[in-house]
Formats: sequence, structure tokens, C-alpha cells
Amino acid sequence: MRPFSYLSAPDVATAVGAIAEHPGARFLGGGTNLVDLIRQNIERPDTVVDISRLPLDRIEELPDGGLRIGALVRNSRLAAHPLVRTRYPVLSQALLAGASAQLRNMATVGGNLLQRTRCPYFYDTAAHCNKREPGAGCDALDALDGAQRSTAVLGTSGHCIAAHPSDLCVALAALDAEVEAESVRGVRRIPLTGFHRLPGGTPHLETELAADELITAVELPALPWAVNSRYRKVRDRASYAFALVSVAAALDVRDGTVAGVRLALGGVGTKPWRARAAEQVLTGARADGAAFAEAAGAELAGAVGRSGNAFKTELARRTVVATLNRLSADGSPV
Repeated sequence: MRPFSYLSAPDVATAVGAIAEHPGARFLGGGTNLVDLIRQNIERPDTVVDISRLPLDRIEELPDGGLRIGALVRNSRLAAHPLVRTRYPVLSQALLAGASAQLRNMATVGGNLLQRTRCPYFYDTAAHCNKREPGAGCDALDALDGAQRSTAVLGTSGHCIAAHPSDLCVALAALDAEVEAESVRGVRRIPLTGFHRLPGGTPHLETELAADELITAVELPALPWAVNSRYRKVRDRASYAFALVSVAAALDVRDGTVAGVRLALGGVGTKPWRARAAEQVLTGARADGAAFAEAAGAELAGAVGRSGNAFKTELARRTVVATLNRLSADGSPV
């Protein structure tokens, strides 16, 4: 581990001022990902700005029925919050499906949005990885089958096939969450679905967040029928494993017809994958298995599988259909 300077910020203004003065600095919240990356010499900040004492740990109900979630709210607390469990069960389930209880007790909402990929070549400093070292190449593209198991089939490029790892972000993408960020230039809001970038030719640029911006909150819009929502995660073991495929879905069925649907996929995309094509097929369609299969097929038509991850396309199709079938059977609120 390289030595670095440490600053503890008492308020947001001090934090964003410090990051503006130290361009190579990193914010430290829960530290569950950043500390690992520093120890493995992947992140090499000259300065760490500790934000863990900032007053960004509140969960507040908005006047329209939505929720404002402070960036330093711990994942375990958010999952257990009564308004999250009752109004957005997909979010609570996604949080509880991620990591271990100990990690959830430390991990923060803001930090989860910036979680780095778990592609094995990203963490192997002897391997070629464009995400870790721009222009180095991508060993994952030509990897043996087993090493490609965790990689993506949607949104990939000839420079990177690393999958996005977060469960929380998949649920937030389905719920049309917005990210609030602050810098010395002021406050701005970014839709979660546009927050993460596709890799293209610059996979090292993972989000639209500027280097000097601090995530201060995430807001969920009111969505009454999100009470009929679900997060389904397929993985290699029952806990403490990243998704091979995950599905976040909310479904509103009226008289047997899909009146509203929100759908996002995890484990298969280079970013939290909002399934717009599937939603378009489903809206106004009969809520049955045939329509669910057609929608899943439309979304996955552009999937590019390789020898070690091609199985994900069919696994995702089946997981989408199973999740929507379950929501359809459970019924929708009026």
C-alpha cells in the first residue's frame, strides 16, 4: 500500500473543497470496496477525504410519496426501513441479496453506486485490463471459459466485457432513481439509468460523475404499484456471491393486461441494464408467459455471448420470465 494523506471532513462544503484542491483524492465512506482496491495497489490516491461523519445518513419521505436516501445510509439500514420494505420491496430484496451482513452494515448507498467490477482481470495486476490501465488491452476477451463466467453479454465492446457488480443499482435503475451530486460548482441531479457509462473505447470512465463531485443523496420517485415488485438473483452459491443474472421488476396488471412495468437486469450488462425493449413489448400486452418470453427475447436479442458466458443469455431469459410470472400471480394493487 502506498502512503497517502488523510483528511476528515466535518461538512459537505469542506469535503468538496478538499477534493477540488486535491485532484487525485478519493472520498472514503464505508470503505468496503475502496480500501480493498488501495490494499491491492489498484487505487493509488495521494489523499483520502473521510466523509463518514457528514450528515448524509437520513432517509426521508418526500411530499409526493417518494424517498430521499442520504448517500451515507448503510445498506443494512436501508433494507430494513419500513417505507422501503413496504413501498419498494425490490430494493430491500436487492440489498439483502448483496454481500454479507457484515459488509452491508458498513457499505453505504453512495459507495455502492461507485462499486468497481469484480472481473478477475481487473484485480490481477499482472493481467491486461483497459478498465484498470487505459490502453493495456483486455485479457477477459480471450479468457478460458471459467474466467469469463462473471463477464457481461450486454453493452460490451472490443475493449471491455466486465460486468457491473451492484445489486442495489439494478433495483435503482428499475425504479428510475435519481442521483444528487455536489461540487464547488453547485448541485446537480443525474438519472440512475444514465449515471453509469457503457465501456466503448474508454472503459476506465465508468460513470458520469466528475472527479470532484460528491454523491449526497439518491431519490426514488413515487411509484404506488412498486409494492408489487421483486428482485431475483441467480448465483453460484446461496450467499456472498455476485450475480450470474439478476432481475429487478415491478408489475402493474389490470384486467389481465400489463398497465405498467419496470424491468432491469444485473450480472449480464456492463452497467445496470434497464430493459427498455422488454418494457415496450409488455406495456399493453396480456400478462402471460408468452408475452413475458417475447419481451425477454426482445431485450436479449442484442446479447453477445462468448464461450464462457453464452449461457447467461438463456439464463437471463428464463429468470425474466420466472420473475414476471411470479409477480403476475401475486397480483397488482389498485
